[in-house]
Amino acid sequence: MSYVNLPYGMDDFEKVRISNCYYIDKTAFIRELLNETFEVNLITRPRRFGKTLIMSMLAAFFDIRRDSREIFEGLEITADREFCDKWMNQWPVLFLTLKDVDGDNFENAHDMLKYAISSLCIEHAYLGDSENVDSADRISFAKLKNRSGSDTDTQSALHILTCMMKAHYGRNVILLIDEYDVPLAKASDNGYYRDMLNVVKRLLGMAWKTNLALQFAVVTGCMRLAKESIFTGSNNFISNSISDRRYNRYFGFTEKEVCRLLADAGYMPELPEMKRWYDGYRFGGREVYCPWDVINHVRALMEDKQARPGNHWLDTSHNNIIRKFIELPGMNVGRKFEILLGGGVIREAVREDLTYDIAHSSEDNIWSILYLTGYLTQAQPQENANDSNVAEDSMALCIPNEEVKSVFGLTVKQWFEEKVRTEDRREFFQNWWEGKDENLTQDISDILFGTISYFDYKEDYYHAFVTGLFSGVGYDVKSNSEQGTGRADIIVRDQRCRRALVIEVKWSGKKSSNLKKECEEALKQIIENQYTKQLQLEGYKTILCYGAAFQGKECLIQVEGFSEGTR
Repeated sequence: MSYVNLPYGMDDFEKVRISNCYYIDKTAFIRELLNETFEVNLITRPRRFGKTLIMSMLAAFFDIRRDSREIFEGLEITADREFCDKWMNQWPVLFLTLKDVDGDNFENAHDMLKYAISSLCIEHAYLGDSENVDSADRISFAKLKNRSGSDTDTQSALHILTCMMKAHYGRNVILLIDEYDVPLAKASDNGYYRDMLNVVKRLLGMAWKTNLALQFAVVTGCMRLAKESIFTGSNNFISNSISDRRYNRYFGFTEKEVCRLLADAGYMPELPEMKRWYDGYRFGGREVYCPWDVINHVRALMEDKQARPGNHWLDTSHNNIIRKFIELPGMNVGRKFEILLGGGVIREAVREDLTYDIAHSSEDNIWSILYLTGYLTQAQPQENANDSNVAEDSMALCIPNEEVKSVFGLTVKQWFEEKVRTEDRREFFQNWWEGKDENLTQDISDILFGTISYFDYKEDYYHAFVTGLFSGVGYDVKSNSEQGTGRADIIVRDQRCRRALVIEVKWSGKKSSNLKKECEEALKQIIENQYTKQLQLEGYKTILCYGAAFQGKECLIQVEGFSEGTR
């Protein structure tokens, strides 16, 4: 195996290159970006797909304060010498990231915005002393720098800075704004959306509305907000989303790029599992891998060659969007979730010009958000070839890979367990302790019918399902514990009353299965393997043994009781 210096957690292009990290060349994006004339170019992609690294690359390439020849040496863009002579390090660049503008309330978030602008002023401190800059702008600049400016100063900050930079350098300014919608997403989550929208709208709007100092602006984010919400005042506004073919090879890793990385690192046999777990996103018809996941897994393989693919989204993303969807009143999405978790395809209308304040107002909007944020992706055409009775504006959607499927499954599982804990289950538990298996059969069938199955219907699913029914109420619940000559599926102890349950779960994948026979087999297994022996030795007076047979959303529960001294 070869050691590969991976850019783990790095999103600064210059640092990646200076540190001699492994870099998948995306520099051709620079030339393609400038193949058309625009004033504002909005590029939206899900998080973890390399937007910030791309923006950092643009800043390094254009910035007039740098000499970037060494860090771009050997990369694809440098083959075009005429282009590089015209654009490389020839332009003033103002690069602002809004990814850290967050807060539990508007005041805190607004302070973070002031801090971000202050940091930008400190980076360009030379403007405060420039003799070419208007004196009034220098006064405003000083206030922005020490965070003492008024709301008007803050909202006009980008306009002031671009004008100052043009005056200083005598050239128009390239404006780069990364993660423009993060403050709005956070504001929507915390209840101050309108206040933050007004600030961001003015901050960005003033940056390009009749701004003669602007050469062009590139803006990245997760969602394309409606133009009337943010992008008013831009006469030449274009946008590029995950549905567009343009730029579709620059955000995310193509399979060719992943193969090259695995070959260089000596892990080419891992490709099938990498593909199953981290591939499947379709951007503009091109299938791509999530870069964050690929880098994390190759890093794990270099530490342990037996490492299996894992879930890296849980560490980096706010997965509460799925939870919000499930909990919205009036949303009957259970069956659709089950289709998706089973590897199927659904068709839903998708809008790409939402605003965060209406994002959760309808089922259609939330399917759109799940698509735009990468939790769902456009299905392969052949997966929906026979579906003719669909609306023209709908899109075939599926879960892209095993990693995202596990995010859905774990979120639904947590929701189910919390939902069960909040319900009054006294009668339900009494049925268990009194051996009322007919009542339990009906109760559990009803629960199954109203529950989203979060993995394939197999024995492990039902095992976890039954275990979850006993969670959070004070019982001692053990799964697959050592009992007798084998392992009982589920043991429930009520120490206060010296009683216990032994539950053996059976699953049949056959539609014509005999649930009664499965229950009898489960009870026979409990008896033959002496699953009650240890409980008797522990002094439990009453032990009830249950066979629980499942097929789809149907179940049958049968009981056999054991008392002290029997069997």
